[in-house]
Amino acid sequence: MPNNLINESSPYLLQHANNPVEWHPWTAEALELSKSLNKPILLSIGYSACHWCHVMEQESFENVQIAELMNEHFINIKVDREERPDLDSIYMEAVQMMTGSGGWPMTMFLTPDLKPFFAGTYFPPESRHGMPGFNAVLISVADAFQNKAEEISKISEQITSQLQHNMSLISEDSILSEDILSTAVSTLSKNFDYQNGGFGNSPKFPQPMTLEFLLQYHKTYNDEKSLELVTKTLDCMMYGGIYDQIGGGFHRYSTDAYWLVPHFEKMLYDNALLIPLYLHAFLVTNAPKYKYVVEQTIQYIQRDMLHPDGGFFSSQDADSEGIEGKYFVWDINELRDILPTELFDEACEYYSITDNGNFEGQNILSVPGKKFSLEAEPDTPNDNIMQTNEIILSHRYHRIPPFKDDKIILAWNAMMLKGLSEAGSSLNNPDYLQLAINNAEFLLANLMSDTGELHRIWRNGTSKINGHLEDYALFADALLTLYESTLDEKYLEVSVQLTDKMILLFWDDQQNCFYDVSLNEPTILTRPRTVFDNAQPCGASVATKLLLKLCKVTGGSKYSAISEKSLRGMAPVLLRAPSAAGTWLCGLEMYLNSGQEFVITGELPEITDLLIAVHKYYLPNKVIVGEVNYVSELPILKGKTRYSGAPTAYMCENYVCNHPTTRVDELIEQILSSNSK
Repeated sequence: MPNNLINESSPYLLQHANNPVEWHPWTAEALELSKSLNKPILLSIGYSACHWCHVMEQESFENVQIAELMNEHFINIKVDREERPDLDSIYMEAVQMMTGSGGWPMTMFLTPDLKPFFAGTYFPPESRHGMPGFNAVLISVADAFQNKAEEISKISEQITSQLQHNMSLISEDSILSEDILSTAVSTLSKNFDYQNGGFGNSPKFPQPMTLEFLLQYHKTYNDEKSLELVTKTLDCMMYGGIYDQIGGGFHRYSTDAYWLVPHFEKMLYDNALLIPLYLHAFLVTNAPKYKYVVEQTIQYIQRDMLHPDGGFFSSQDADSEGIEGKYFVWDINELRDILPTELFDEACEYYSITDNGNFEGQNILSVPGKKFSLEAEPDTPNDNIMQTNEIILSHRYHRIPPFKDDKIILAWNAMMLKGLSEAGSSLNNPDYLQLAINNAEFLLANLMSDTGELHRIWRNGTSKINGHLEDYALFADALLTLYESTLDEKYLEVSVQLTDKMILLFWDDQQNCFYDVSLNEPTILTRPRTVFDNAQPCGASVATKLLLKLCKVTGGSKYSAISEKSLRGMAPVLLRAPSAAGTWLCGLEMYLNSGQEFVITGELPEITDLLIAVHKYYLPNKVIVGEVNYVSELPILKGKTRYSGAPTAYMCENYVCNHPTTRVDELIEQILSSNSK
């Protein structure tokens, strides 16, 4: 018989709707039931692409005896972390405080007033390898709650007090200087893997925000060392198994130091962040291999992750047919059967395919020969390999695919929207730009209310959950980027409106910081505040950089004041943990060094060539403004008119302008001259 999750829209929650566990979603009714029955809450948080979440479900939540223990002693609540990052943030902080580590599935035991008193992540059903069995944990926790009430109360109060302290620290007013940037580069360099690329040992995560900072630092300070760290990592990733050599797109992370064996799930946010990173590397180096990765990854997103109405799905599972990676790995005999002999022989050499394989007797396709001889030419697959890839991909589509989480998350879609907007304009590809426009229109129609508030989740025609800081910041930022790519002023107008709403809902003038949830949301233990960039940039870092750009566009002193306060409060973190502050560091670099301001007067399509010229170059701190009608006048537009009635471009830095030009070649000359300084 289905449990209380059966009416939920989250695919992750629906996966558990037929467990024998009496699961509840996080609702006022479930929380009240815990109080009325004086039962502790067993809170389980995960997500649909999480391999170990599936393992724990199969081993424990589908186990009738374990389910009986859970139902007898606890109110069991299941949460999709992608729907409720606020709950995940609060209780993950508690798990890390209590155990020294974190991860998913998260298993948290709460008092009826929601205070944590015992926690863990994955538990096996029976004790093994030094890990306590879940059945024993359930019995022990239930007994402690019943018979050691005073001790439970003391522990839960201590943890809650520390949680509230951690998330309400008053920001320090620190000096902002270039020393922070150079210290960050030095720290990152010391932790770099010069043989394999990336940072640290295994597991290896792509860390696109950190690499974006290093690329931006290279651009501003002409620091070749920073560029080397970026290109080494991008090369090793694109030739490794973490990149889907056949279908395009990146898996979540590498389980080894060599980027060979991935954790096979594919997340929208990873690919949304890696598309612009590889694009920027292409603009800096002009190396075709980076453009190839951009194009292949966008093809994957369009082919496998696109809703017919324009939104993007959130993830693909690591498992298919209950086996991790089965969809993506290959037996040599299977490849021999489906490939013509000459293609098979070349593919075996190119992808290092062997009888024994490189992953549990199977082959993860990678290009190790390229990875360690990066000067080899050509640096993109030849026609035979491209033909081979098409045959293998076509064959792969006859396999049983991994589960796809088809909910549409605003913040993640916004990151993809930004990447597509940049790719469309920088590569002069109208198809990418149309994909971005379709996505923006879908999000505006389905996830923004008539009064300008945002929802976080859309699935099957229904929007739910109020938007969080990251939803507002990332969407406003993406719309600003789309405006710069199209000069369609409605996107600028909505970006400014959302930014003003974001400040109203999430900025705290007393603490000088952004909080993750709106001041209108009910507080659960504490108001969560994320300051670190993790798998994706945190809402506060994106909001801060967005304000720096909009200050230049609109002249809004409010934006400037808030962004400066936000950066000053974060300066100690940037020095202490630069690997978790990539977007913050990009924002600080922009604050210290400004960038170019472009004004392009005239109308489409006459201004197209001037706009294309600006987007051909890597100018990370640029802003672009066209003729705007929705406000009386922007300061940046003052005195900038069409020269002799023709489309005209103005390139300025810190509002000091070059002479206006109507010629593309002259504009390019101005850009190149600026780049050489």
